[in-house]
Amino acid sequence: MSTDTASTGAASTKDGADPSLTVRDNRTGTEYDVPVTDGTVRASDLAKIRIDDEPGIAVYDPGFVNTASCRSAITYIDGDKGILEYRGYPIEQLAEKSNYLEVAYLLVHGELPTHQQYDTWEHQVTFHTFVHENVKSFMEGFRYDAHPMGMLLASVGALSTFYPESRNISDANIRQMQIVRLIAKMPTLGAWAFRHAQGKPYVYPDNDLGYAANFLSMLFKMSEQRFEADERLIKALEVLFILHADHEQNCSTNAVRSVGSSQVDPYSATSAGIAALFGPLHGGANEAVLKMLRRIGSLDKVPEFIDGVKNGNERLMGFGHRVYKNFDPRATIIKKACDDVFEVTGVNPLLKIAVELEKVALEDEYFVTRKLYPNVDFYSGLIYEALRFPPEMFTVLFAIPRTSGWLAQWLELTEDSEQKIARPKQIYTGKRDLDYVPFADRG
Repeated sequence: MSTDTASTGAASTKDGADPSLTVRDNRTGTEYDVPVTDGTVRASDLAKIRIDDEPGIAVYDPGFVNTASCRSAITYIDGDKGILEYRGYPIEQLAEKSNYLEVAYLLVHGELPTHQQYDTWEHQVTFHTFVHENVKSFMEGFRYDAHPMGMLLASVGALSTFYPESRNISDANIRQMQIVRLIAKMPTLGAWAFRHAQGKPYVYPDNDLGYAANFLSMLFKMSEQRFEADERLIKALEVLFILHADHEQNCSTNAVRSVGSSQVDPYSATSAGIAALFGPLHGGANEAVLKMLRRIGSLDKVPEFIDGVKNGNERLMGFGHRVYKNFDPRATIIKKACDDVFEVTGVNPLLKIAVELEKVALEDEYFVTRKLYPNVDFYSGLIYEALRFPPEMFTVLFAIPRTSGWLAQWLELTEDSEQKIARPKQIYTGKRDLDYVPFADRG
């Protein structure tokens, strides 16, 4: 394959021609011009390269390592430079100056709200935090030891039966109503899953509290008239929610888009995202970090652990990322949030091990040359543990803020005329042309 362009993605080449690739099929000697747009070629254009009646060329890409499945204007990531932006706004600015509900509005609507728009949005979300009493009965029917993430997965999927109009996704007003409901009810369902695991009564939302403060109230309120969370904890939770709100075409977002491409209701599509997030390779990384830090045990064991990683006997969890080949910008922000949380809760003894591990790794050529830097999971688990969350709640805390990102992606999908129902190709590797053998004749 050769290129006749000086720079892919440009409006034209040096001689004014449209950017393209010249592809020579060495099987036939035929050359094809394949247009290049935004640094990509359409797979359907490659399908034109064929021999007689055989199927055209397809792309084999397990895990979508180098395949774009959509055009999106929601989240921008430059992994080499450590850049993360929501709708063009740097994550650093949003984490410092904004709150989660404003960021959720930004993701869903495409721009920051005016004061009036924000007040209306906040009122809508607050008004819909309660769930039907039958949902409460449904959740109470789970076993005492049910995993909170499994409860959340099932409960969100069940919401589609309470709002049958949600299947009419062609109606913009109906779509907007379901988005508000999901963002509003997710903290309630997550908190109730947490209380269920502890055998405590479910706490109803307090609509006089903000989004994060209300969530903390539903989690930890006991006999007091009103649960008053420390403002530093509320701010830290807001920051965590903002950092986890969206992250481009990750596994769970791809699941939401793939299931949503069948034009199913957003509750079912969101439950698919929750299911994907449930997997240890996606949402469970921060729990793995805590297990690693506990296994190290003390500061003096850090060098020994580092040697074990180099020799292939240990795994360094919370370092490196599929996308980021530089610092994960979220990790820098979340490290600062640790200080505020530990002022309230006291310092997690694992923090010293984490800081030393990070220091040693970042000074070691082995890790630097491999571009293994701390990611968002390296410190988030320490904060969650300091807030008294058991490890099985970590993915629930991830799913609650990610809901706004999933819904923004789902909404973009429904309004994209180029999108079709997801139906990837396969490379068949099984047997062919076998004849049926009766039972009596089988060996």
